[in-house]
Amino acid sequence: MSELVAGYKLRKGSGLDRAMLVKFMNYTYQELFPEQNFSHLAQTVNRYLSTQTPIWWVDFIGKSLTSPVTSPVGCLWLGSAIDQVEGDRVTHIFLLYVSPAHRRLGIGSALVTHAENWARAKGDRQIGLQVFVSNQPALNLYQKLGFESESVLMVKSLNK
Repeated sequence: MSELVAGYKLRKGSGLDRAMLVKFMNYTYQELFPEQNFSHLAQTVNRYLSTQTPIWWVDFIGKSLTSPVTSPVGCLWLGSAIDQVEGDRVTHIFLLYVSPAHRRLGIGSALVTHAENWARAKGDRQIGLQVFVSNQPALNLYQKLGFESESVLMVKSLNK
């Protein structure tokens, strides 16, 4: 474990954390789309979580009356993709989540910095992510950290 920001530690997860990763993915999507059912997220985790797609947990280090209390309040899940223009392998942020009560403390920025360092250590020269256009706080964070739009994902419902 290493200190991420004051009062928070970063800890590497493992394949044993599948259920917790699904839980954090649900938190992310439920905030943006509260009426949706996201039971399919377990399939995504089962398909993509591996030693090549590591996860890290942000633990809040607080104090109870008797002993320190550690609880996960954030998550970073990374993987690799291929830049379709250049053909280079790039790091992709699958999930970056911080619990609402712990936001705006620098945790998200610190997680992105961790992701960038991990990508550089692998020899990647680029890092990417997907963010919903309705998620303005995340868009603001990523733009502040130097991310720029490179493409637009467009979808069309076939159920109409």
